[in-house]
Amino acid sequence: MLAKANRITSADDYRFIVRRGAKVAGAHTVSYIRSREAGSDARFGFIVSKKVGTAVRRNLVRRRLKAAGREFVDGGVTAVDVVVRALPSASAAGFAELRDELGAALTSRSGRPGPAAPARRPSSSSGSDAPVTAVRLEER
Repeated sequence: MLAKANRITSADDYRFIVRRGAKVAGAHTVSYIRSREAGSDARFGFIVSKKVGTAVRRNLVRRRLKAAGREFVDGGVTAVDVVVRALPSASAAGFAELRDELGAALTSRSGRPGPAAPARRPSSSSGSDAPVTAVRLEER
């Protein structure tokens, strides 16, 4: 769990960071990042709406995001406020995906290193050699 000093608790702080922070969109989250004065703690806040799923799924996503935030705090990230808004696809994402996405957002806007992203297969100019797999999503 994140320490009190590493959490955004005020609605005014959430509003300020979302409106004035740099927006970084990913596949499962949208992160709003705002720099703070040097030497201050990193603070994280999370927005997980009912569109993500049932209360159980929302809390699972929130716990995963909090654990990822804790890893970055323990890794030395400081002087930044981050609000992470989970998209509906976050309910199907694993912890590693959410952590990597948050790390990429922190790296792209704050210049601080996040965890290494998995290596991607280079695409060829003549088309993809990999077979295409169709995935059917069930609606509830």
